[in-house]
Amino acid sequence: MTTTPPTAVTPVDPAERVGTAVDGVDVLGALSPSRVGDFLSCPLLFRFRTIDRLPEPPSPAAVRGTVVHRVLEQLFDLPAADRTPDRAETMVAPAWNELLDAEPALGTMFDGDGADVVAWLSSCREVLARYFDLEDPRRLEPADRELYVETLTDTKLLLRGVVDRVDVAPDGAIRIVDYKTSSSSPPEFEGKALFQLKFYGLVIWRMRGVIPKRLQLIYLGNSEILSYEPDEHDLLATERKVQAVWDAVRLARETGDWQPRKGYGCTWCAHQAICPEYGGTPPPLPERSPDAAAAQAPDSSSG
Repeated sequence: MTTTPPTAVTPVDPAERVGTAVDGVDVLGALSPSRVGDFLSCPLLFRFRTIDRLPEPPSPAAVRGTVVHRVLEQLFDLPAADRTPDRAETMVAPAWNELLDAEPALGTMFDGDGADVVAWLSSCREVLARYFDLEDPRRLEPADRELYVETLTDTKLLLRGVVDRVDVAPDGAIRIVDYKTSSSSPPEFEGKALFQLKFYGLVIWRMRGVIPKRLQLIYLGNSEILSYEPDEHDLLATERKVQAVWDAVRLARETGDWQPRKGYGCTWCAHQAICPEYGGTPPPLPERSPDAAAAQAPDSSSG
């Protein structure tokens, strides 16, 4: 049997899908946790995704995460008594079909006989089932799900992102929850794992004037929960870190020097053929158009 290579799709930061333009403000630039993570992992990868907008083959693992996130979002639309493992299992295929309708190229991840799709959908259900070992959604009423958040720093840098879930207790305490379909990170990498939630905590603090009481990562890959209680010092340090990343992005943009950084993530990188670390040559930088200059735009398409 001949396997058809997956059709590449242009990567889009989730925050860009729902972000709105900032009118009447001279915005310096915009960053989301995904884009900060890209730059810290490899400045050249940041360039490929944000400046060049190079297509990448869809990843079954990443798409599995999207499907599971969608089911967990829709689960809370149901009456509390109906939020059961059996009901969630029936929601997986419709969530996949919805995603496939929006991005037909995702279907090229699988062979035409359908066996791969069946096995992959089964893996989605297995990951989803672990959620019910960690929380009882019948006892939860989230304040927000898939919430787009944004704030401007004093330096006019736009920070934006999409929060999986926000819970608000009767006393007003805020819990930010992020689902991960992967397994938890080793202890020495917990700080990196928590950065995304600290970023969201900073943005919500600036938006609402309240420091979130708890940041919570729910790892569905190995059924673990990582919780952290931030304070003002944590969030101010996160703001300084994000600003430092933006300063480095601006310098790279001005000089055209986007350095590759070889690391663990190279194993899955779709751009090895044009990476100097693997003997490749990056394409010329695109002309500075609104789309190509997305790294400095307050918002682009709509990550």
